[in-house]
Amino acid sequence: MDIDFTAEDDAFRLEVREFLEANVSPRTRAKVRAGSEVEKQDVVDWVQALHARGWSVPHWPRDWGGAGWSLLQQMIYRELVQQVGVPEAPSFGMSMVGPVIYTFGTEAQKRRFLPRIASLQDWWCQGFSEPGAGSDLASLRTTGQRDGNGDWVLNGQKTWTTLAQHADWMFVLARTDPDASRKQAGISFLLVDMRTPGVTVRPLKTIDGGHEINEVFLDNVVVPADQLVGEENKGWTYAKFLLGNERIGQARVGFTKARLQRIRALMTARPQGWSVPLRYAEFENRLLRLEVELRALEMTQLRMLTAAEGHVPPTFASVLKIKGSETLQAATELLYDVAGISALAGAGQYGEDASDADEELLAMAAASYFNNRKVSIYGGTNEIQRNIIAQAVLAA
Repeated sequence: MDIDFTAEDDAFRLEVREFLEANVSPRTRAKVRAGSEVEKQDVVDWVQALHARGWSVPHWPRDWGGAGWSLLQQMIYRELVQQVGVPEAPSFGMSMVGPVIYTFGTEAQKRRFLPRIASLQDWWCQGFSEPGAGSDLASLRTTGQRDGNGDWVLNGQKTWTTLAQHADWMFVLARTDPDASRKQAGISFLLVDMRTPGVTVRPLKTIDGGHEINEVFLDNVVVPADQLVGEENKGWTYAKFLLGNERIGQARVGFTKARLQRIRALMTARPQGWSVPLRYAEFENRLLRLEVELRALEMTQLRMLTAAEGHVPPTFASVLKIKGSETLQAATELLYDVAGISALAGAGQYGEDASDADEELLAMAAASYFNNRKVSIYGGTNEIQRNIIAQAVLAA
């Protein structure tokens, strides 16, 4: 199997890099490189620039705005976005519900929703997890019942709803057949306008004081019948399809690669006031081991995409999710160790040669470390992914 990059691949990489570097403001890039919060309008502006170039949803079919790129080209693009320092397009609309709609939705749903997702006229959030229904998502208790007009009435609560405070729409899993023989069989996939009466969003503040996640309450929320995606009670099938797409993106090779490059540069600068009891040679060995593991992950991803021929099986996605999340967590731990007291005091300790972006990155190292504990949990915990692999591969 040939996984070497061709001259065409290299030319494509250069074209993408030049566009990314030329079309995002220095202010926004500095925020991304420092790991600080990027405002909603920064993301909207950037995605609309991508949309004008035809690249906002390159993985979609051409009929709905896709670029017609191969899986390898999509991987190159995704890694460059993570490395160059530009905002990532919101995945909930573009990588999750968008593919569900163009794969399983009606023609009317495709015409209504897809153009607005591709241009980020609509911001989406994910209404899956609930209190008591996280990894065991099929235990969800949000209900959907038909009213006299044939519409759906939703009642329940969703939690960990990322960026729901920005969202115009939410895709929701709801139990529509409480008497189904299997709990997975009685779930439907519905599209909810966040402006509908009965939708309440409440922030969940994280340990670093940030507002990224929310809880969403649904109290007699009326959802028109034509906002059911696919067949009634077949939502679990669409959710598995969606989660497979989500897990592919969680390898985050480009992001981790850029982070390790920054760590090595900071370590080589021999910072003033190194404040943790850490042997330099031991740290170097840890960094080298992680660089090797990241390279192995990158090659595994290339090998999988080459073999996939247009579709990435769920087991492939699970492998990428497990190793990608573990590698990213290890990188945040290294950054935390490099930062020392800078991570706690919020003040740079790196002298005149350090850039403001470096100092801000180090000041946020603690927040980054703790925040990234979540990556092995969301999208299906790594334990669940190992079960998927065992059932599909080892038991076969």
